[in-house]
Amino acid sequence: MKKRDDRIRKICRDIKKIKIQGATNIAKAAITAYLLKPDAENKRILLNLRPTEPTLTNALHLLNKLPNEKVLAHFDEAQKKINEGVYKILKGKRKIYTHCHSTNVVKALIYSKRKGRKFEVYNTETRPLFQGRLTSKELSKAGIKVAEYVDAAIHEAIKKVDLVLLGADAILDSGAINKIGSGAIAEIAYIHKKPLYIVADSWKFSPKHLPLEERDFHEVWKRVPKHIKVRNPAFEKIEKKYIQGIISELGILKYPVFLKKVRIRI
Repeated sequence: MKKRDDRIRKICRDIKKIKIQGATNIAKAAITAYLLKPDAENKRILLNLRPTEPTLTNALHLLNKLPNEKVLAHFDEAQKKINEGVYKILKGKRKIYTHCHSTNVVKALIYSKRKGRKFEVYNTETRPLFQGRLTSKELSKAGIKVAEYVDAAIHEAIKKVDLVLLGADAILDSGAINKIGSGAIAEIAYIHKKPLYIVADSWKFSPKHLPLEERDFHEVWKRVPKHIKVRNPAFEKIEKKYIQGIISELGILKYPVFLKKVRIRI
């Protein structure tokens, strides 16, 4: 019993402190924790860990409707279809821009590389936790050429690319929630006529308004001088007018079509 509870506490702590990153990995970890102790109180705790992560919420709720094996199998099945969609979109595109770290994006790009697509990736480091470096390391390890940019060079990087692929922490009726900086990326891409696609599992859809998380300012500046207030917003919304389409396990879809299909599924 103690070992079980200790394991649940560790999973919760790792999710909260972003030691476990990416919506899919967070959802899988939450499922593991819930199945160790499938009661209402444990579920409540898990649901409150990351309120901006609908994948976690949808997965835990669907455990009451579907067999456990089917819920867990969803993520790999969805990724396979996402991979195929990204492979199609990359045809003729040589320079791809992405931001932060998205498991869906990274796996799809690696799949496309292995299937013979020739491209390079422009990526931003994503301060203050530098999740972009994780993306660059994973892509580079797979033999993909990567140009890493500081966050302030978003405009400089986007001007050079053919396509923008962003992940999402949540997809709402009005737009997609992603790492801070994504709103500016979307507007710049729109101005320069660079198509922007959201690459995401459909379980990231939420019909509700979601709070935008602001994280501990110490991530930005550990010893802040007096009279300085440090802001550390973690996410922002990409308005749907800037989104060319959504690449999910449901296909490559325009925003209104995606919304229509996802409401039937979730």
